[in-house]
Amino acid sequence: MKRGFYTIMSAQFFSSLADNALFVAAVELLRGGGAPEWQRAALVPMFALFYVVLAPFVGAFADALPKGKVMFVANSIKIVGCLMMLFGTHPLLSYAIVGLGAAAYSPAKYGILTELLPPSQLVKANGWIEGLTIASIILGVLLGGQMIGPRVAPILLGFDFPLVETGVDTGPEAAIASMVLVYIVAAVFNLRIPRTEAPLLPMDRPFALVRDFSQCNARLWADKLGQISLATTTLFWGVSGNLRYIVLAWASVALGYGTTEASRLVGVVAIGTAGGAIVASVAMKLDRATGVIPLGICMGLLVIGMNFITNAWAAGPFLVLLGAIGGYLVVPMNALLQHRGHNLMGAGRSIAVQNFNEQACILGLGAFYTAMTKFGLSAFGAITIFGLVVAGTMELIRRWHRHNTVQHRDEVERLLAIARSDPH
Repeated sequence: MKRGFYTIMSAQFFSSLADNALFVAAVELLRGGGAPEWQRAALVPMFALFYVVLAPFVGAFADALPKGKVMFVANSIKIVGCLMMLFGTHPLLSYAIVGLGAAAYSPAKYGILTELLPPSQLVKANGWIEGLTIASIILGVLLGGQMIGPRVAPILLGFDFPLVETGVDTGPEAAIASMVLVYIVAAVFNLRIPRTEAPLLPMDRPFALVRDFSQCNARLWADKLGQISLATTTLFWGVSGNLRYIVLAWASVALGYGTTEASRLVGVVAIGTAGGAIVASVAMKLDRATGVIPLGICMGLLVIGMNFITNAWAAGPFLVLLGAIGGYLVVPMNALLQHRGHNLMGAGRSIAVQNFNEQACILGLGAFYTAMTKFGLSAFGAITIFGLVVAGTMELIRRWHRHNTVQHRDEVERLLAIARSDPH
């Protein structure tokens, strides 16, 4: 791997670490303020909101400037959202602003991989990036959980600044203030990301960008491999994004856990995902990526299986397995999607299309779960319906790919040959 790859990894680690610690702190901030459960569940779709709304623009923005600079600007927006939450803006709105920064960050983060590395290294690079991202999720949720807990929160609240009244009076507020510093560390790494030789593409007018984005989206969905990898990763991230809160809610009713204890179980899922991602990065090849599709059906059924877990000793191994299946599924499919997107359009635009679909799924599934909660369905009932929707959708994707391989065999084999042989 080139040296710049490790700088990208470092920036991604600290930015994602802060995102996930901030999520736990926001959940507890709402809980402590007496907000209803549906508002806590709504944090997930609110984070995804600007990914969907700004999708036509962030990809072009990532292609128009050096990607390290784009990532720096995006991290600065996250800091603004963090400060808004700290100084009294409603957590749902504040977390949406953090999501705005993440929406701008992601096309640059993934797009630079296709500029820096050849396709032969994309699966390996995605394994490292996803593995490190999952590690940051593990540490982030654990860090956030501990910061709001009875041991660490008093220490953070004990810090005092002479002649300055910070207004930080609770554990969640102290955790949020700490995350500002972590985002600043990520921004420092952003400034050290190397400039690649890829040409910068000028941004067009807004209406032209919307038209261009729609065309790119249609092009990727029309590609016989792009559509399958896009559908699979879209569903995976829709599930994964919402699983953070679903595990918190499930642990509360099934195990009697508070936010601090439940956050550890979110970390356990992430440990499994990291392991699956690392194994996939070593074992899988780009041209065999579609072979992991049936694992998505297993993932949906395992989500339902959570309802039968009643103690922490069984929960740990079960959640590791759930995460591992997801990690092994997403790495090769994500690499295949990046490869097809890079061949069909600019790197930033292809990642923006991917983010739009994935975050729209997070938004849709999150709104669906939030609505079930708001209208009185128990956590167990909501989890069952959620898992059935996931397993059923993944079965439809499996049949779609089988149809493609039968009806469009020549085209599918040609695209797989490109993935197998492209040296760039």
